[in-house]
Amino acid sequence: MAAGDMVRSRAFVWMLERLVRLREPGAAKQAARNVALRSFKVFNFFCAIHLFTDYVGRASTMEGPSMLPTLANEGEIVIEDRLTYRLWPNSFTRGDLVILKSPIDSNRVICKRIIGLPGDTICVDPTGEKAPSTEHVVIPKGHIWISGDNSAYSRDSREYGPVPMALVRGRLYARVWPPSTATIFRSNARRLE
Repeated sequence: MAAGDMVRSRAFVWMLERLVRLREPGAAKQAARNVALRSFKVFNFFCAIHLFTDYVGRASTMEGPSMLPTLANEGEIVIEDRLTYRLWPNSFTRGDLVILKSPIDSNRVICKRIIGLPGDTICVDPTGEKAPSTEHVVIPKGHIWISGDNSAYSRDSREYGPVPMALVRGRLYARVWPPSTATIFRSNARRLE
């Protein structure tokens, strides 16, 4: 007898034993309960994963040159903290790296640095690269001013203007991949008067 035939015959015997057990009194009900319980546990597991990634945090892959040299062009994996801004929505600070929905394309997610908070007066484009002038803007309540670290290759508030805080998904907490560049991000911006 070949090994494949032996495996098939064992599987057949196992299946027959299960069918015989199902014919015993109450066995079908018990099997149905077991299936329902396992299904419930699997459903709960996926609900917990969904709630965690939507409300607590998640891992994301970074791509694009706008945050060079802080984040590489592609391939870095970062941890996004979503809980802090949900519990304390006014905990934004200058220098925070945030993940947010793009103001011009809601299907895109972008990573930028907060450089202005509500009430701040910001020079739209001190370099004159993106904006036609060096005009100043007062950031309205409920908005922030964001910028990419690599300003030459960044679409940011110089184009968007003040960005609603509601678009922010979370703060970038740490870079975990590649391990040689793993780090926890802290806001180190200082206000210049």
